[in-house]
Amino acid sequence: MAKAIHSMIRVLDEARSLAFYETAFGLTVADRLDFPEFTLVYLSNAETGFELELTVNKDRTEPYDLGDGYGHLAVSVADLEAEHARFTAEGLNPRKLVEFAPAGEVVAKFFVVADPDGYQIEVLAREGRFA
Repeated sequence: MAKAIHSMIRVLDEARSLAFYETAFGLTVADRLDFPEFTLVYLSNAETGFELELTVNKDRTEPYDLGDGYGHLAVSVADLEAEHARFTAEGLNPRKLVEFAPAGEVVAKFFVVADPDGYQIEVLAREGRFA
């Protein structure tokens, strides 16, 4: 079977992205591969072996066009309300808390936050399917 190991996103400002992901999710640099035209920075934390790969193209000056397809990363947290309050206090501008109940029964509780490049990250309560 395949094992998911990382997901890659392109970022414009490495320092800004590193600060966001460390503040928001405790992700720190696990590895860094520097090449003449681009740098790959792998972020992780003790919660999982899955990594987020940031690709920094050195000649890029314009923000990336993320398109109109809805995609996102997702993480789970033990205390959703406390994390929402912490994100707010850190100035990360999380969206409102949501109880997702399309058929009347709550399936998930979450909020969404955008990283500095506009990537959407769903922060889910660690319960039910997402425990």
